[in-house]
Amino acid sequence: MRITFFGAASEIGRSCIMVESENAKILLDAGVKIGAQEEYPLIDDKELKSIDAVIVSHAHLDHSAYLPHLYTAGFQGRIYATKPTVELINILVSDYLKISNPSNVTREGFAKMQKHFEMVEYYKEFKIKDISLRLVPAGHILGSAMIEAHVGKKRLIYTGDVNLRTTKLLDAAYTEYLNAEVLITESTYAGEKDIFASEKTTLGALTASIKETLTKGGKVLVPSFGVGRAQEILFILDDYMRSGAFPTVQIYTDGMVNKAMRIHRHNVIYCRDELQKRILLNDDDPFKSKNFVQVEGIQERKKIMRSNESSIIVTTSGMLTGGPILKYLVQMGSDEKNKLILVGYQAEGTRGRELADGAKELEIDGRKVKINLKVEQYRLSAHADRAQLATLVGKIKNLQDIFIVHGEPSKSKEFADVLKNKYKVHLPKLMDSFTL
Repeated sequence: MRITFFGAASEIGRSCIMVESENAKILLDAGVKIGAQEEYPLIDDKELKSIDAVIVSHAHLDHSAYLPHLYTAGFQGRIYATKPTVELINILVSDYLKISNPSNVTREGFAKMQKHFEMVEYYKEFKIKDISLRLVPAGHILGSAMIEAHVGKKRLIYTGDVNLRTTKLLDAAYTEYLNAEVLITESTYAGEKDIFASEKTTLGALTASIKETLTKGGKVLVPSFGVGRAQEILFILDDYMRSGAFPTVQIYTDGMVNKAMRIHRHNVIYCRDELQKRILLNDDDPFKSKNFVQVEGIQERKKIMRSNESSIIVTTSGMLTGGPILKYLVQMGSDEKNKLILVGYQAEGTRGRELADGAKELEIDGRKVKINLKVEQYRLSAHADRAQLATLVGKIKNLQDIFIVHGEPSKSKEFADVLKNKYKVHLPKLMDSFTL
């Protein structure tokens, strides 16, 4: 087995890892690093023609947005992923191409990508030449998977992005009967201080904060990833509003959130059993709550911004790199009665990170926008924290080699220091190759 890291090594973003056997080459993910400047996997286009297949862990752009370039550059193989992942990739990547308009993608390349998906069910083994593979639930977003690969005499597990906590939407990642000599693990929250507070503590503080703003007549902006975080946040808001924890106001959903909600509803079989029963047995569909109002078009968005009524607005993008959130900030950011709540990871070089670090001014569409509203951050992460990642490692039998990726270098190193006494731990850099 040979492993080469074309992305996500000593960084977060552009996940793209090549795994080779004697007869096959596969890519695990093909993403783009989205920040102040977009960065792509460092795989040479000539290499793509020798790749047999791509296995995608989940639909987020840092794991999937490079797929249309592969076909633009001449890749002919197929993409393997779960059904929800395929459907979410189609809308997320389409939206990304419209906003970013990357020069390395053609319409034909995107069209070819859409025709080359192969949907795979969880736990069902499939083969790419002499590599046997299986996808198991990762608990991160709808359809997300850890990838198991049997290459020669070695077994490998690639976590993609993983979550060991049960959420409103999903069960925790599958951790039973994991067996592999090699692990490639994410480390987004693997730092020494990355121990998440309990859900009760976090949601209690979040609820009190929202109530404070609504009671004072302000609006609450919640920028979120359209897939995963947004649905979790909406379910939480709906539950707490129904319980009377804060005033009943309109919860507006804008941007990619609405399309993603429909895909979640159509694929509810991939969600928690409790959620399925709630819909099928009790006729209580949280995806269609009366508290949710879809924003239909620019004029309705402007009306919401100008309204004197308190409301909650859940919209994309989660790191403020684009999307409707920027329109809302331009109009509402100067009003100190309002509040912006960050609920996901904020990458370096993004507006979200600037606000998390205390910025009082942002550049949006070439103009300086003053930020007087309150900015707060709550860890409602779909990633495992340090303790969960350590638990996952301990669940894998016969483990020998661990490659730590998809993390800020300091956090990856801190995690490596914990593991190195028991395992052979690697902190790969971009373009590093390892033969095992």
